[in-house]
Amino acid sequence: MPDPYWLRVNGADHEVADADLAESLLFVLRERLGLTGTKNACTEGECSSCAVLVDGVLTCSCLVLAAGAVGAEITTVEGLGDSRDGLSVVQEAFVDEGAVQCGFCTPGLIVAVHDLLETDPDPSDGDIREALSGNLCRCTGYGRILAAVHSAAATKRSQP
Repeated sequence: MPDPYWLRVNGADHEVADADLAESLLFVLRERLGLTGTKNACTEGECSSCAVLVDGVLTCSCLVLAAGAVGAEITTVEGLGDSRDGLSVVQEAFVDEGAVQCGFCTPGLIVAVHDLLETDPDPSDGDIREALSGNLCRCTGYGRILAAVHSAAATKRSQP
């Protein structure tokens, strides 16, 4: 049995015990820590359903060994909420604009939009399409997602 290790996820330290050192960060988040917001779809880094922030960098968690993330600050979709009802501005915009249907791609899209709006508070449609080009959605259609990003960006810009 390997020694336990600790991961800092959403601002809290979590012990990972009885884990194989070859487990992906995605597997550990979902199966060991119970943070099931991050989705498992392709396990090849092609769909971005498993996107998280690792030290502020947008990352496909299926491609990272969990043990390799020791010492990093990991943020999942569960760690993004910041408003009075627990949802972030981006999450609220996705709900308000109808940019959620089956919800499978939604967590990865929301993490990617948070990342985009950190660097570009007023993205154009082209900027949004480029930032989300690795995120696959089969249900919602990208028009509503674009509307949600523009809505979230406008709300964030209007906040003090």
